[in-house]
Amino acid sequence: MFIAPFAGTNGAMNSTIARRTAVAAVASAALCATLATPPVLARDVTVVVNGSQLQFDQPPIERAGRVFVPLRGVFERLGASVVYQNGEINATGNGRSISLHVGSTQASVNGQTQYLDVAPFIVGSRTLVPLRFVAQALGAAVDWNNSDATVTITGGSGASYVPPSNPSFHLVNVRPSGSVRTLDPAIHAGFSEGVRQGTLRVSIDGREVTGDVYSNANGFDVTPPFQLAAGTHRVNVSGMTQAGAQFSTGWSFATGGAAGANYLRNIIPAPNARVGSNFNLSGRTLPGSQVKIVANGEASALGGILQIGTGTYQTSTQADGNGVFNANIVLSGVSGTLVRVLIQSTAPDGSSTERSFTYAM
Repeated sequence: MFIAPFAGTNGAMNSTIARRTAVAAVASAALCATLATPPVLARDVTVVVNGSQLQFDQPPIERAGRVFVPLRGVFERLGASVVYQNGEINATGNGRSISLHVGSTQASVNGQTQYLDVAPFIVGSRTLVPLRFVAQALGAAVDWNNSDATVTITGGSGASYVPPSNPSFHLVNVRPSGSVRTLDPAIHAGFSEGVRQGTLRVSIDGREVTGDVYSNANGFDVTPPFQLAAGTHRVNVSGMTQAGAQFSTGWSFATGGAAGANYLRNIIPAPNARVGSNFNLSGRTLPGSQVKIVANGEASALGGILQIGTGTYQTSTQADGNGVFNANIVLSGVSGTLVRVLIQSTAPDGSSTERSFTYAM
């Protein structure tokens, strides 16, 4: 039986329904906007584990109020070993076993099912996990200081996991080798197997030059940011392979002072200018120099290391008899607002120089 609404209330009821519908529509739109918003970098988050500050090759990312970090960094620093395969993360340590799955909010700690607020996810080649959940699952205490955005983690095994060493790892195609007639050599080495970029450390004669290195998983290049003295020099290279093994190696070479210094001048477009995703880069250097250019349209330069990956363009060209060089830079699909460019010029006599600067997109 249909019962009609009370007389005089139909308009008010319709108005109420309209208001509720509008509110629901706004709420739905807000929810959709939230879900569509990509993850953002956490605000300069500092992570300290048992008194030591962690350095990540992928910055922390915040989702739904949770800070996510690369999985190995936190697991291994809390004394756990981790196995990752096909989106499944299994870690053991401190008498505990933990299992997580990329894209799933269901996890397991010592065989007991637990649920996460936000599922682990992948950014580039890195799998990120919720920092608080992992630390607490391994028996550690977690403290958050909002005033300076610092996460302090204490506990775990009290000793960091020590990755195995890899005695078979070696450097290939090292340059220079032997002796070169320059005090500003271009230094290069390839890797016998893939290396985790964020772990790479390079020093020359005991002086750290990692901040001036540009690298990918297969090798690195650097021009010393200081002029070498004539004589013998030692390059030390250390880090961790993609398989999780540590390495520490290097080589020696000698320099002489007969060659002149190289240079890079008249760079066009000028640094900090606005460019498109396809632009021509030109400049002057010593005639006949080999010029290597790396242009990266992503915010992936961490700790001074220009990491080469998606969104990066690399090319090599040779300066003409007047020292003029040109290269067309193509960064298709890059949606970032900055392009970071590094130019390295190596003259026929071996003298090298490099410059790094940014353009606005």
